[in-house]
Amino acid sequence: MAITDLPLFGMLRTRMHWHQERQRLLAENVSNADTPKFRPSDLVPPQFDRQQATISPIGLNRTASSHISGSVASGGSQFQNARAGGYDVRPSGNAVNLEDEMLKVASNQMDYQQATTIYTRSLSLIKAAVGKR
Repeated sequence: MAITDLPLFGMLRTRMHWHQERQRLLAENVSNADTPKFRPSDLVPPQFDRQQATISPIGLNRTASSHISGSVASGGSQFQNARAGGYDVRPSGNAVNLEDEMLKVASNQMDYQQATTIYTRSLSLIKAAVGKR
């Protein structure tokens, strides 16, 4: 079993993928701030249960043995959209509030940084404990 296959790392990877997808969605909201009848959307945060401790990684197909294997998120989102009602709507029908969206973008960026820091430090601690520094 590889170090990165531990459940903690799987949950952190899922969290980072969620933040990446949310960043894409928030950027879409900001870019459509002037589009008539556009409604902003957001993602529901992932819930981690004790039974959901194993998360299978998504791998790339290698066409040659010399290629590096990696993982990427699929083109479609694996997370659920959350549409909240009660937006202030302009006369054009657009409900994007740029201030709120930019606050969400900044918060999302900080949370992503936190998840990557935890991932990196946890990995280095385990490698140090095993002696593979």
